[in-house]
Amino acid sequence: MKYLTFAAATLCATAALAETPELTVYTYDSFVSEWGPGPAIEKAFEEICECDLKLVGMGDGAALLARLKLEGARTNADVVMGLDTSLIAAAKETGLFVDTLVDANYTLPVDWTDTVFAPYDWGYFAFVHNKDLTPPANFKALGDSDLKIVIQDPRSSTPGLGLLMWVKAAYGDEAPAIWKSLSDNVVTVTKGWSEAYGLFLEGEADMVLSYTTSPAYHLIAEEDDSKTAAIFDEGHYMQIEVLGKLAATDQPELAERFMQFMVSDVAQIILPTTNWMYPAVTPAQGLPEGFETLTVPEQALLTPNDAVPALRDEALAEWLDALSQ
Repeated sequence: MKYLTFAAATLCATAALAETPELTVYTYDSFVSEWGPGPAIEKAFEEICECDLKLVGMGDGAALLARLKLEGARTNADVVMGLDTSLIAAAKETGLFVDTLVDANYTLPVDWTDTVFAPYDWGYFAFVHNKDLTPPANFKALGDSDLKIVIQDPRSSTPGLGLLMWVKAAYGDEAPAIWKSLSDNVVTVTKGWSEAYGLFLEGEADMVLSYTTSPAYHLIAEEDDSKTAAIFDEGHYMQIEVLGKLAATDQPELAERFMQFMVSDVAQIILPTTNWMYPAVTPAQGLPEGFETLTVPEQALLTPNDAVPALRDEALAEWLDALSQ
């Protein structure tokens, strides 16, 4: 009888487990890291969804899109989180995404009208450095300097791609000359953001391509105010990170719930001190203490989504040509 009782209990537990819906979200590695927002986001959503949320790291943002293209309609992902405005047009071209019903009062610096992708955070690209360094005023001054920088590969990294779009937006046809000048400053090109920032912290470079919000991590998490972001007078390129629902998902309603959750106060208050970006919807509590100390660019640069593909290919060719010489 004891055996039968145990067996019955096991079958019931197995059945209950099988009935628990599972939602798979592809994102970038730093999001799911121990120090990233992933653990807190997973815990908070599972408390309300009665589901099993699986956050799967897939490299950086550009690598994430490449993985999706490879998997196609057979992908295991229900939601993708971590693409940005430089990748939206390419993501739509895959035909893998469908419209979302997410409703939010965004507090972005620009109007958001896209019906497929929903923003969850944003920031400005910038070069982070120690405060004891006198930063250049723009890309031309950086190229003329002896400063050593670490950047990310635009073919695998959204910050790397953002840098290409930043130079192109600021200088247009002069971009090849800017890259030729910068080529001597580049110590190395890493696959993703984490590797680049780690090299900077190890003293391998004077500056690293990151965000104006990155110094908030050092200030809030480490009580270290020695880092700041250089503000360039030609303006700074914006990054708006988004999430989207896959057409092939077998959990469409749960996918929508997760996407709506990501713009709720519960999720948005987690992101500034774990992903170290501005929230797409400012929480009722406001921004964490310390964010008011961050430097803010006077001019924001952003290329329209539909114009990105052509400019991206041109900018990538210019970048490759300059760094290969």
